[in-house]
Parts: sequence; structure tokens; C-alpha cells
Amino acid sequence: MKTTHLCRITLFLTLALLLPNAPAQDYNTWGLPDGATLRLGKSRRTGNIAFSPDGTRLAVGSAIGIWIYDVRPGKEKELDLLRTDTGSIQSIVYSPDAIIIIASSGDDETAQLWNIVTGEQKITLEGHTDVIYAFAHSPDGKMLATGSGDETARLWDAQTGEHKTTLEGHTERLSSVTFSPDGNTVATGSFDNTVSLWDVHTGAHKTTLKGHTALVNSVVYSPDGKTLATGSRDSTVRLWDASTGQHKKTMRRPTDGVRTVVYSPDGKTIATGNSDSTVQLWSAYGRHKTTLRGHTGLVYSVVYSPDGKVLATASGDDTVRLWDATTGKHIKTLSGHTRSISAVTYAPDGGTIASGGFTEGRGILQLWDAHTGAHKTTLSEHVSDVFAVAYSPDGKMIATAGRDATVRLSNAQTWEHITKLTRHRSFIYAISFSPIERTLATASRDKTARLWNAQSGKQIATLEHASAVLSIAHAPDGTTLATAADDTVRLWDPQTGKHMTTLPKYQGLVLSIAYAPDAETIAIGGGVFSDNTAVVELQDVSTGKQIATLSGHTGIIKSIAYSRDGTQIATGSDDKTVRLWDAKTGTHLATLTGHTAGVTSVAFSPDRSTLASGSNDGTILLWKIR
Repeated sequence: MKTTHLCRITLFLTLALLLPNAPAQDYNTWGLPDGATLRLGKSRRTGNIAFSPDGTRLAVGSAIGIWIYDVRPGKEKELDLLRTDTGSIQSIVYSPDAIIIIASSGDDETAQLWNIVTGEQKITLEGHTDVIYAFAHSPDGKMLATGSGDETARLWDAQTGEHKTTLEGHTERLSSVTFSPDGNTVATGSFDNTVSLWDVHTGAHKTTLKGHTALVNSVVYSPDGKTLATGSRDSTVRLWDASTGQHKKTMRRPTDGVRTVVYSPDGKTIATGNSDSTVQLWSAYGRHKTTLRGHTGLVYSVVYSPDGKVLATASGDDTVRLWDATTGKHIKTLSGHTRSISAVTYAPDGGTIASGGFTEGRGILQLWDAHTGAHKTTLSEHVSDVFAVAYSPDGKMIATAGRDATVRLSNAQTWEHITKLTRHRSFIYAISFSPIERTLATASRDKTARLWNAQSGKQIATLEHASAVLSIAHAPDGTTLATAADDTVRLWDPQTGKHMTTLPKYQGLVLSIAYAPDAETIAIGGGVFSDNTAVVELQDVSTGKQIATLSGHTGIIKSIAYSRDGTQIATGSDDKTVRLWDAKTGTHLATLTGHTAGVTSVAFSPDRSTLASGSNDGTILLWKIR
């Protein structure tokens, strides 16, 4: 048995070095959907993390699949992406032989078993009626346990995927499952504040551990099987006698809740990941040892390397950090994961793509090489989500705005801060530079649009509305400014702020507007109607007459863009797709699929050869249009 196991590990090590996507610098081309040429960013980190049994690899769950990292000291890099089409990865775990990764998504009730060497999906576990939040392998690798939002745990044959038994008794969703080291007991933690112990062979309920006053996030056995440690949102870790269920000790620190608990391989240390962004290390008997600081978001997952030398932590700040488990010293941060992409735009020369979003606890502006996909730089001057990004027509200035109600203007070459605009009282949803003057218009939830002198930062005018202003756009000839609030698009004089006219009402909430390059047509898109469709209306700017209706999206339309020559329109929707249309006839040309969350922004390159789409999945995809 031991010889077989060693052979499997050797096979894994040999094949893992030959993973098909080995050149780390090419990760932005891995697992692309049909029609896409590059991916910018690694997407949101959505699931837990897991070490391979030999400790050389780390699997990280994301919104687009499972990233595999080499975590050998000094050789940390991306190795592969197992791309999934089932939605954000919720939970992952390696099989004991390191050949299979088991993962669940947040969009369905199944789990998938992936061959890590070939990248192929092997088995799908079906039977739960809600999302699967937790996995555990039995010590001998023959059985798999899953915990679900359907308030049950299930036991499966790990080789065939055959369902063995269902463990019922919890009254709320399960958050954690684990096998005892001898493989005879399964422990389950639940949102009902309890932990239950079950006989693996019969499925019989043994006992329930009560004492936590809030949901139980994590349950783990000590390596010797004598103690069970449980972590809860009540900010405590409780230690229990694993045989009798008797409570032994409560460990408490001033935190907002314990998200995860793990023992070191030698059983001498307990590590907890917490809602206050810290990792706490404790002795196995409950004495606090030290605190690891550095994350800026909730710490969702903590794992030890098999040799106990390295601790890996994953956080809501979209980073994974590696620490020396003995000294607590920070070793490396595995970054590049972005929580969301809210805005995407090309620089006027087409060489750079700017994206706004949120990660690591701050609003960010990221700059990318539009041809190679290489990341240029990240600016994080905003304290929260960046919703809007815009270049001045000459490409010398870049503006960002978002949840913190400020607009920041920077030099687009040196990134030197120019000025900050602070008159808005709530979220800023959109920015538009005038094409003929150095002026700027902004749209806000505070029911105003505002005109600014982009050089001095002085406010020129305030355009009052009856509801939040969700979109704003200058006509390409500079003669009018359009604002969208509720179901109405209004046109204004962009120099004085005087109201000129109001276009016929849209059928629902207007979320996005865009002028055609000739300034004669405006595209208006927004919310879903009663028949579960969302449309874009093309209206004549002068007469308000409807020219065409673009129908096909089944989710909110958040972004509209015209190609520079005015022949095509691109639309991005919450239905996770991008659609291309003939701008003259309204004919549907193509549907681009591949994002795993809503598409928030679309932008054509100046030469119309490429379309960039940004998504809440934390990535930007580039599509070849011609």
C-alpha cells in the first residue's frame, strides 16, 4: 500500500512539471473561451485554497476556474488554469494521491472531479439540492464527504462518484465537513451553531456538540484524533474531546469571527483565519502564540504545507499569502486576482487599456498593454470601488471615480496626481470628457450631474435630476451632453449646463447610453422587462424617433459602445455575454460568451480590430473583431 502511494506521488511530480501551460508568463492565454485572444487579470478569488500532498503546488479557487501555483521557495509562479464553465469555484480539495482535484461552484448543486495532469473533468457528483460548500477525503482516499446548503452531508465513493449515504439532522446549511484520522467518524459544522458527529459506516448520528452562539464556520480534528477544534462567527475556537464530545476549552480573541481553523501537521499549533483580516496562531492547548498581519480582508482559508514549514492564507482582499509557519514571517504574496472590473477603456492611441475595479481593500486603476496583455501598473488612490475610468481626448489625462464620491485626475504618462474633485455627495457612476474642450462631466447617485474644468478642478455647473444619474455621455461633435436618470435621457448644453430637450422615455431603467460617432444617433439600454428581455433602443437625437431596437439579452445591459467607424455596436449584460450588432440595421452579428459573471463594461479599440470586455468575474477579455 505504501509503495503504491509513493509511486503515485512520483508520477504526480513527474507529470506536474510537464503541465501543458508551464510558461508562467503566458497565463493570460490559458483556457480562453472561443473567440477571445487574451485575458487580463486572474479573476476574483472565490474559493478556498489547498496544498498538493507533496507541498509543491497550491490550488486557488477563482471565478473562472482553479489556478495552480508552484509554491517551492524562490520558484513561486503560475503553472496552470483549470477553466470551468460551472461558475465561481466555491471549494476545492486535493485527493490523497494528488492526481484529482475536487471542486464545487457557486452556481449549481454539483461537484466536479478534475484530473490535474490532463486538465479533464473526470466525474460529476450529483444529488445535493443546493450549493456544496465543503469537502473532505477519508484518510485512505476511498471516500469523499460533501456538505451543502441543503442542510445535509453526503458520503461518496471517491473513485466512482457513487453516492453512499446522506447525513441528515442539521437545520441550516453545512459549512464544514471532516473525517477523523481513523476514518470512522465524520464531523459536520453548520450555520445552526452546532457540530454533529456521524458513523461513517452506518451513517448513524452519534452526538451533537452545542455551545457556540453563532454559526460554526470550521471543524477540524487534531492529527492524533483525540481533539476536535471548531471555529465560529461568535469569535471563539472551542476544543472538544473527540470521543465523548465533552467541551475542553474555549479560545477567544477580540475578532469579528473565526472563519477557518487548522492544525499544524505535528499537532502542536492551531491556526485560525479571522474576519478581522488576521491569522492567529495558538498552542494545541489553547495558549495564544502570535498574530500574522498583512491581509486587508477577511481570511477565508488557512492551510499548512504537508511538512508544516509554510502556512498559506487566502483573503477577501483577493490575495494569497505564504508565511514561514515557525517565525510568522511573510514569504510571498500571490496576487493578480481582482474582485471585479467595473470599467474598461482604451487610451486614444490604442496601446493601453485602463480598468477600474476593487481589490485588496481599495479601489484600483490598472493599466495593461493592449497588445501583449502585460500588466503595466496599479494605482490605488481611491478608498473604495472604482466605477468609472476615462481618458481625455488627447490621452494626456486620466480620470477615475467611484464609490467614494470623488473624481481623481492624473497625468496619463507619469501617473502624477493632478487634482481631486469632491463636490458629489454619493457614488459617481460615470465620467465623460468633452471631445473639444478640457472639461469633464460626472454622473452620481446624489441626483446630479456636474460639469468641471479638468485643468483647475473648478465646478462649472450642476445639472439637477429627480433620481440617481446612472450614465453620461458627450456627443462626439461636442454639441450636446446626454444624462440618464430613471427611464429618461435628457440632453444639455455641455458648456453652460442648460437643459435642451428630453428624449422619449425608455421602457425601463436606463443604465447605459452611447452616442454614434456622427452624433446623430444615441443608443439607450438598461433593465430587464417583464418578458425577461433587455433591449437597446437606437433613437434619432434630433427628433427622438426610434430607429431600431436591439433585442436578445436576458440580463441588465450595463454597457454600450460604438466602434469608431460607427458600423458596429457592442453591448455588455448581466447575462454574462457580449453581443455585437450592425449599427445601421440593428441586426445581431455575434454573441461572445466566456465570462462567468455579469459584463460591466465594453470598449472598442481605436482601430476597431479588438473589443475589450470587463466583468464582475474579475477579468478583462479581448476579442478579435476583424
